[in-house]
Amino acid sequence: MTYGFIGLGQMGAPMAAHLAGKGLVVYDTRAEAVQGLTAKGATAASSVAEVARAAGVVSVMVRDDDQVNEVAAEILASARAGTVLAIHSTIRARTAQELAERARPYGIEVVDAPVSGGFMGADAGTLAVMVGGTPEAFARCEEPFGAWAELVLHMGPVGAGTRTKLARNLLHFVAFTAAAEAQRLAEASGVSLRKLARVVRHSDALTGGAGSIMLRSTTAPLAPDDELYAIMRHVRALGEKDLTFALELADELGVDAPLARLALTRFAAGLGLEDLDG
Repeated sequence: MTYGFIGLGQMGAPMAAHLAGKGLVVYDTRAEAVQGLTAKGATAASSVAEVARAAGVVSVMVRDDDQVNEVAAEILASARAGTVLAIHSTIRARTAQELAERARPYGIEVVDAPVSGGFMGADAGTLAVMVGGTPEAFARCEEPFGAWAELVLHMGPVGAGTRTKLARNLLHFVAFTAAAEAQRLAEASGVSLRKLARVVRHSDALTGGAGSIMLRSTTAPLAPDDELYAIMRHVRALGEKDLTFALELADELGVDAPLARLALTRFAAGLGLEDLDG
């Protein structure tokens, strides 16, 4: 199967590089972005339409919803029935769903397949990809996606991949804000921020960070006979103790810590213990 890749930026270029060879057709508006892949055996296309005519699966990694819609319009006008159009950009969930509706009369299947792992994961071929689409479309994408992704998951129908990515990135970027709050507390305490960062990266690599408590299949309250009940009770005791101590220190130093205060009030509920006596 010929595979197409459109958008060879910081993420797209290393992703496509893992597929480079005679079966890969690539396009980017910047000629220099294409050269590294043609040197590895890929075929350079002169337009989006040329990629669409040649490939059975077309990956798109462009900047935003507007660019996705622009590129998709060209693909729909040129691709043959049976083509799978995979959108790797992080877009609105409804954009993927609307695009799938537009593609249906053409016999083209759309999957939204955003990725997680950054340019480092793209370069190493160890990304996670969250795929929304029909089981049939996923089956056609799973093998080529596996060339640049270590974790390939079918999340559900079109839009499910993007909804997963948005939930994942909510955690990611809220954690950045929490990291800034922690750094303010550390700095006011006279702690080296660089050494704090080393500790955080080291311990998160061992424990899995915030993902280590994402063990439940539902956010409903835990029943006392649930096997996770005792674990979450233990996590609650440790977390509430440490948050209380951190807030006491913040008050002593005059450091504003609104996320920590909010976390303390919602900590038990987040663990599924909201209806339980501490």
